[in-house]
Amino acid sequence: MAEIIRITDVAPRDGLQNEQGIVPTEDKVRLIDLLLRAKVDEIEATSFVSPKWIPQLADAEDVLAGVRKTIDAIQPALTSPPLPLGEGAGSGPTHFAPATTLSVLVPNARGFERALAIHRAGLPLKIAVFTAASETFSQKNTNATITETIERFNQFLPAAFDEGMDVRMYISCAVACPFEGAIAPDNVRAVADQLLALAPTSALNDGRVEIDLGDTIGAAQPADIAALLSAFTPTEIEQLLVLHLHDTKHCAADCARTAIELGVGSFDASAGGLGGCPYAGTPDNPAPGNIATSTLLDTIEAMGMETNVDRAALNGASAFARSIIEKAHP
Repeated sequence: MAEIIRITDVAPRDGLQNEQGIVPTEDKVRLIDLLLRAKVDEIEATSFVSPKWIPQLADAEDVLAGVRKTIDAIQPALTSPPLPLGEGAGSGPTHFAPATTLSVLVPNARGFERALAIHRAGLPLKIAVFTAASETFSQKNTNATITETIERFNQFLPAAFDEGMDVRMYISCAVACPFEGAIAPDNVRAVADQLLALAPTSALNDGRVEIDLGDTIGAAQPADIAALLSAFTPTEIEQLLVLHLHDTKHCAADCARTAIELGVGSFDASAGGLGGCPYAGTPDNPAPGNIATSTLLDTIEAMGMETNVDRAALNGASAFARSIIEKAHP
């Protein structure tokens, strides 16, 4: 098992993208600021999608400009040694983890060009692309087949690797699809192989590529996670895979525990449990969203494992995340 479990907080992007009420840009920037203070390993900050499809994320450039100002203002702390594990708010000056990665979702070449402009301007970005293990979900979610989505990625991933950018590759519906039902682990493996074929050997060897397996509708039980991971080698599980869990059936913590026991060392979570797949519920009865970062942290610590997260600072970020949603739904 990994010595320290890595956590990516997806609240600013995945947590907010399906909100109907537009969240102010300054609130998004503040949430990212608080997550930096919580020393999560990575923050999924926004997505460079068309405002036509996701109006909530139309302010991607403005959000990152605000984050850049925040980071510039705290640069001395960013370069200071981080506090010892477990120390945080109330124990002295706040330090920011210099290793915190900012990632952004890019669906196509146009989105990549927008991200690249910011990356070249001095704010290092990791990019994420997304496809699915279900043909029906892929077409409904991206208006393209799985093969077509991967062909889109090949239009810009070579440039991303040339620029030295890290790349996350999402596979949605890695356990089940709302339209097709259960998804065979071999199908997920086949999609992963197609994605990995887009990456140069040097990027793979340097750990600049990861495959993020999404339990998109929160259907998984621990046995499903074990079956899914059986399609990958132990080395791939430890060095390549990330698990993205939704808590629809309140089984996400048990699924995370199983995954950690099998070697997974990197997870997505969302401050305040924000977000989730709209296909997992209805507008009148939305399903619980992403596993809350605090729940994931509880699970990891109960197993005797460690993270880099500052618990006290995370509590503040989670409270602010929930307040954003409360304001959006008065």
